[in-house]
Amino acid sequence: MNEPRKKNPTFGVGVMIVVVVVIVIGTVLFNALRGKHEYEESVGAQTTSAPASAAAPPAASTAQ
Repeated sequence: MNEPRKKNPTFGVGVMIVVVVVIVIGTVLFNALRGKHEYEESVGAQTTSAPASAAAPPAASTAQ
């Protein structure tokens, strides 16, 4: 008769290590992309407010 196969515990540990590594890499990439978007939004907000503040002093000086 056929004897049941013995399970290889090394295979399970290897799969678990691969899954953990993939989760860690995914988390790092997610955080990097989210940080990049936050940085771009803050730089974009500073860039749009700079021309408005630069245009204000000459207009105020002509009004005097």
